[in-house]
Amino acid sequence: MISVILNVYKRPHMLEKQIQAIKNQSIKIESENIHVWYNKSDVQQYHPVDKEIKTYVCNWNTKFFGRFTIPLLVKTPYVAMFDDDILPQIDWLKNCLETIEKEETNGILGGSGVILKEKSYTPFDKVGWNGHHLNYVQRVDLVGHAWFFRQEWAKYLWYEKPFTWDNGEDIMFSYLAQKYGGINTFVPPHPENKKGLWSSDFKIGNEVGNDVNASWTKGSHYQERGKICEYCIDNGWNTVNNIK
Repeated sequence: MISVILNVYKRPHMLEKQIQAIKNQSIKIESENIHVWYNKSDVQQYHPVDKEIKTYVCNWNTKFFGRFTIPLLVKTPYVAMFDDDILPQIDWLKNCLETIEKEETNGILGGSGVILKEKSYTPFDKVGWNGHHLNYVQRVDLVGHAWFFRQEWAKYLWYEKPFTWDNGEDIMFSYLAQKYGGINTFVPPHPENKKGLWSSDFKIGNEVGNDVNASWTKGSHYQERGKICEYCIDNGWNTVNNIK
């Protein structure tokens, strides 16, 4: 029912932990439906212990977009993707299935949602494991860290050339799915008293997500994302706050 896609670059020590978290989900995931994308790295890489897991090894760094080619190939109805600093909790995939199967929240889902306030990336409101911990589904402009979507929607990311190949795959996916498919983006519930529903372990997500490999700490990260958001809004992206 669900294909899971993991990405390895500079945090190979997280791979087996993530695989175990996937196999521990209350919604059973078969090994043959787990896929691992390796970007070229100067850090030694390791293949999964479970040899039924599919691997894709690049001799160049495709950055954020390369892993999004795998959803075009899988045959399951749903796709779940995770950044390499995320450890999904036991009922995360169940949470996603229950959310996406409701007509009013049938959209791209994610673990860390952003609601834009201006025609830029910052300032923003954050919802999810690392933001407001809501006990209801919240529509947002874009999601990252963890994605869950219908396989048939994977194509939308490739309907337009990325504004830049160096950043913003999360922004482009939500923008293009909405523009060409009428699909909005949501964050499933992350209630304080039911952390088994969460998209990530809070402690590990914070520790690993803020290490020396974190892309958000590099150079003009936020400025680049601001330009991408401006481009998408100018080209038809309808934001939660109707920014023009």
